[in-house]
Amino acid sequence: MTVESEQLRQAMRFWATGVTIVTAAHSGVQHGMTVSAFTSVSLVPAQVLVSLAQNTRTHELVMQSHHFGVSILDSGQVELSDRFAGRVADDMDRFTGIETLTLVSGTPMLKHALAQLDCRVVTTIGSGTHTLFIGEVLSAESGVGTDPLLYFNRGYQKINPI
Repeated sequence: MTVESEQLRQAMRFWATGVTIVTAAHSGVQHGMTVSAFTSVSLVPAQVLVSLAQNTRTHELVMQSHHFGVSILDSGQVELSDRFAGRVADDMDRFTGIETLTLVSGTPMLKHALAQLDCRVVTTIGSGTHTLFIGEVLSAESGVGTDPLLYFNRGYQKINPI
């Protein structure tokens, strides 16, 4: 017997995570989405994992391009998180008015994020409604350190040092 989706959702509200924007581009189309299901997998080789819902435009672009970018957000980027979470019309270009950069693959990433990772997909694992993409990190950049944007119990949070 497995847990109902709402029970899992309630429990997972108590897992604090950082907030990222995962982006992809293919054939002149770019898209991105807010993702908290992100983690480092390996330092050698350098690999990270993102989990994307299979019914999203970003998922489709990652499948087509075999690349994705990860922009790690700082605590002052709530508006960007909301925008890429779909709290704007889905047909609107989420990148409008946002400075981006590219590193190796040409995938657009948010220029003023805490860090950017440019990744090439090396492993794809379908699981339930999502796909796990393991990406080899082709390039990584980090900016001036500020507090990361955190998500906990259905709301944005900041680090409060102990």
